[in-house]
Order: sequence, then C-alpha cells, then structure tokens
Amino acid sequence: MPRPIVASVRPAALRANLEVVRRLARGARVWAVVKANAYGHGLSHAVEGFALADGLAVLEWDAAQRLRELGWQRPILMLEGAFESADLVLAAAHDLAVVVHEPRQASWLASHAGAPLEVHLKVNSGMNRLGFRPADVPSVYRTLEQMASVRAITLMTHFANADRPGGVAAPVSAFEAGTASLPGDRSLANSAAVLDCPETHRDWVRPGIMLYGASPDADRSAASFGLQPAMSLRSALIGVQSLAAGDAVGYGSTFVAGHAMRIGIAACGYADGYPRHAPTGTPIAVHGVITRTVGRVSMDMLAVDLDPVPQADVGSPVELWGDTVPVDAVAAAAGTIGYELLCAVAPRVPVITDRTAR
Repeated sequence: MPRPIVASVRPAALRANLEVVRRLARGARVWAVVKANAYGHGLSHAVEGFALADGLAVLEWDAAQRLRELGWQRPILMLEGAFESADLVLAAAHDLAVVVHEPRQASWLASHAGAPLEVHLKVNSGMNRLGFRPADVPSVYRTLEQMASVRAITLMTHFANADRPGGVAAPVSAFEAGTASLPGDRSLANSAAVLDCPETHRDWVRPGIMLYGASPDADRSAASFGLQPAMSLRSALIGVQSLAAGDAVGYGSTFVAGHAMRIGIAACGYADGYPRHAPTGTPIAVHGVITRTVGRVSMDMLAVDLDPVPQADVGSPVELWGDTVPVDAVAAAAGTIGYELLCAVAPRVPVITDRTAR
C-alpha cells in the first residue's frame, strides 16, 4: 500500500489563473513561466493548463526539449540564454528564442551558422543580476541587429521590487533611457507588475508564481486577486497520541503540552519538501478544519493539534496546503515564500492530475 502523501495538480486552475493575467494585461502577449518543472507542478500540466498562452519561458535546456516532445508548438523563451555555444544549435533545432544578457552570448551568436534566432536583449535596470547597463544597450542592439543569426530582437528587463509601492519607477526610467531610440517589442512585467503596475505591461508580460495560484505580494492573498491554487499537497494521519499536561512532542521536545490533548501524526516531513523550519502554529487542515502543527518537523512526519478536530483519527485526511490552507500561509509561518515550497516538493511525492473545477 502506498504512503498516503500525494500532490494533486489542477489544470483548470492553471487556465483560470492565465485568464486573470489576460484580463489584467489586456492586449499584451503572455510568456507563461514554467521554469523549475513549472514551479513543481510538472511540464505536462503546464502544457495543458497554459495551452492558450502565447509562449512558455524556461531556463533549462532539457525542459525546452521536453516541451516540444509534449507537443508545444508555440514560442519557447530561454530565460538565461545559452550557457555554451552549442546551445544555439539546439535553439535552432527546436526554434527557441534566447535571452542575451552578457557579451559572451553575443559573441556566440556572431559565430552561429544555423537558422536565425529570435533574441531577447536583457537590460540591467537596477536589479544587478543579469543584463547590460542601459548606456551599453544601444551599441549591443546595433551589433545584434547586424548579425545574420538574429532574426528579431525584443528588449526586456526584470524588476526587484514590483511588489512595493513605487518599486518600478526607477527601473522603468532606466530601461527607457537605454532603449528609447530602439525598435522592437518590450517585455518587462513579472507577476507582481502584472497585478499592480499596468504601465509595465507593454508587448509581453512574463507571469510566474501567480499562474500557480500563489501571491507575489506578502501582504495580499492570492485569493484577493482572484487566483486559484493549482496544487494541493495532501496526506493522512498515520498515528494519534493522547498527551497529558507536560508531555513533549518530537525531536528536541520543542513543544510541551499545556493541558491534556490529542495530537495526530501526519505522513509528511522535510524529505517530502515540507519546510523543516516551520514552527509550532503553522496552519494545516485535518478533515477540512484548519488547525496547527506542533513540535519540530521530522524527515517523514509532523505532528498536528487535534483539539479543533475531535473526530479525527488514524486515516483522517490532512491538507498541508491547497484549497483550505494557502501555500503562502504555510510559507509565511515558516519564514519563506510560496515559490520555495511549490518548487521543493520532493520526487518521492506522487503527483496526480485533478480534473475537477472550482
């Protein structure tokens, strides 16, 4: 009999969240970002759920090939571009657009003898990870447009603080300063900018986390934006203990019962991707009732307060996150973000498709 933990993914929620993007960024084309195995949801689910997206964006070259094998025929954007010159051969073979964010990538393109490629020239507008300084962008653009290996150029940037009031003003200004004289499409908006910064929507938007039903804004829930959770992580109770006042729970005895109580032991731990640092009080649901974790999360198990769920017993269903417990709420309790939890679901957790609609 299999262990009861499972991650279920609902393609209908992915489609609904893409529609939210469409409504907000009306007129802009959509790159649905599916890096990190579609934020842990699986590339096959992404191809199904984002069937109406204008393109898919990844950074792993094997993932791009897999998307083509799954039947995706629309554009694919390689978000970090080529890591070696041979990657451009693969890009030509599978018709992949490539980001160019540093001089070496431009030199590889100059030597590329295959089919011409679509290029996204990345501008470093202040995040200081990847991209060319605004002052250098025009000369790089002119170099690229003269290459026989380049068939089109889109200008792009990325925001560090789109979830903060006024957080895009300076980077948009920097981007405009470097690109004002240049033709071509623009691609600026990530999830936070899609939600709150319409001035950044331009020709293409690049939503990520919002497509999966989580929020890029720590102060506002995904539900408040009309987003639906696309993944539910579920398990069951495999044990129940009755504690007396003073009894401790788990490694390190970090939780001590202040009164007589029942706890349940759920088949989920940090080896499944649940955050080990999630403290006592992290929300969790048993039989659809929100309660709390108690004690330290171990490799394969965690403990749950059953006082709010007196009917619970061995076999009772547990939701770690999903429709009842937002992944962002679990992440906030654990001092992290929903992105990390969704991407960290372990390979040993079976992933199934949920065909129901909300």
